[in-house]
Amino acid sequence: MINLELPKFLKAGASQSHQAAAEIFRPISRKYDLAEHEYPKELDTLASMMDGMADGGRGFSGASGGRGDDKKPKRTGVKNGGNMASLLNVIETCWGDVGLTLSLPYQGLGNAAIAAVATDEQLEAFGKTWASMAITEPSFGSDSSAVSTTAKLDGDEYVINGEKIFVTAGERSDSVVVWATLDKSKGRAAIKSFLVKKGTPGFTVERLEEKLGIRSSDTAVLRLDNVRVPKENLLGSPDIDVKKSFAGAMATFDNTRPLVAGMAIGVSRASLEELRRILEEAGIEIDYDAPAHTQSAAAAEYLKLESDWEAAYLLALRAAWMADNKQPNTLEASECKAKAGRAGTEICLRAVQLAGTFGYSERNLLEKWSRDVKILDIFEGTQQIQQLVVARRTLGLSSKELK
Repeated sequence: MINLELPKFLKAGASQSHQAAAEIFRPISRKYDLAEHEYPKELDTLASMMDGMADGGRGFSGASGGRGDDKKPKRTGVKNGGNMASLLNVIETCWGDVGLTLSLPYQGLGNAAIAAVATDEQLEAFGKTWASMAITEPSFGSDSSAVSTTAKLDGDEYVINGEKIFVTAGERSDSVVVWATLDKSKGRAAIKSFLVKKGTPGFTVERLEEKLGIRSSDTAVLRLDNVRVPKENLLGSPDIDVKKSFAGAMATFDNTRPLVAGMAIGVSRASLEELRRILEEAGIEIDYDAPAHTQSAAAAEYLKLESDWEAAYLLALRAAWMADNKQPNTLEASECKAKAGRAGTEICLRAVQLAGTFGYSERNLLEKWSRDVKILDIFEGTQQIQQLVVARRTLGLSSKELK
């Protein structure tokens, strides 16, 4: 059974992340929001600290992600490992700034993807890498099964052709996890993920997107024109198993969706804390011992928002805990992503509204957080996709039976 009391070593790691968020992220947050596409060079100073956190078992770095626990002596009973540590750390760093978190070297979403499906040999071979993840294409958004980028085996190499859009850290990362199909006629089962390193001939960054939020993080359009990668760069098994569909590739989301939920939890916690400060300065008391209906409208609304936040936080803890304890968590990963994405967006927008003109102006970060949080309800699967996954799992229906 899950114990909601966090162990000391996880608290220590989260405390370090919070310190970095408070002392490095917050002071430069507005600067890089206004200077879109400019690389936050201050983040380079965090590289060694993040490595130390990974070595101490309090986070993930490079390709291994939450897999670092496997190198430690095996123990029985409940585990709190890399997935839980990564969730707690990302909550704290996103309390500081979401875009800067997504810009951290060696902490890309592609790293979690590698950890989800790569073999131990691949983890050893790839070593330390900063990997972004490329799934979406011009012809589709949330329907990952519609991948049209192709990968054809030619001797000891795969030849990849296609275009990917909305790739987070697509320009700054040193490698990209690219989803491609081995054979379109075999449908979902033929979709695999490949590690493609920057500088590979035919692999180019076409342009960078200008965005509503997370402006300090680059979002790129990538083109692959006869890009050749060693066949060993296909993550996981190259076999096309129709019975399993593309479950191997989709296992990526079981790792990344709780992390994205954590991002929403972090930034919405920042909004709640700032909102409470503003309300208290205005003389509005929030009383946890009194019924909400007996308090002011602003206080009652704050209590509602805080309860939504707590629900999202607990769902994310459960999904990460299940991953660490080798329990299937597809349902729980989608539940926490759906809840956190929806609650985070509402919390940040309501904080702007309740703070009045002060919340809408750039004198405060509330308006920025309301822009940053929206993407967290969209990427890694939209709100609607998460609800669809939850419904299928709950009702025991396949993707064909429930669309």
